[in-house]
Amino acid sequence: MRPLLVLGDLLLDIYTWGDAERISPEAPVPVIRVDREEHRLGGAASVARLARGLEAEVFLAGVVGEDLAGRSLRRLLAEDGIDAGLVLEDGSRCTTTRERLVGRAAQRHPHQMVRIDREVLEAVLL
Repeated sequence: MRPLLVLGDLLLDIYTWGDAERISPEAPVPVIRVDREEHRLGGAASVARLARGLEAEVFLAGVVGEDLAGRSLRRLLAEDGIDAGLVLEDGSRCTTTRERLVGRAAQRHPHQMVRIDREVLEAVLL
């Protein structure tokens, strides 16, 4: 098995699921009763996971923040057997996250209602 280096933007994808049961009295928006949250590898981390699924020896390089999302991303990498020795932490940045709120009507028919992005747009300086 040949080693594979994956270099790129590391993201934590967060999926928040719940039932949309009513409309808020504060604004004309659905109220979601959350029942599940999933954390998944995104961006280059997702590519690394897919390569690992093909039994490649994967080394991942990128930058995460010194935050809860960064720790969660690192945990997922370890669970998937991806070498994160080249993943750097930068305390001045947040880990890039994409949170998707997925609402279900009548406990079925899931629809993405909104996506919330947290990211630093400035280039990484080493």
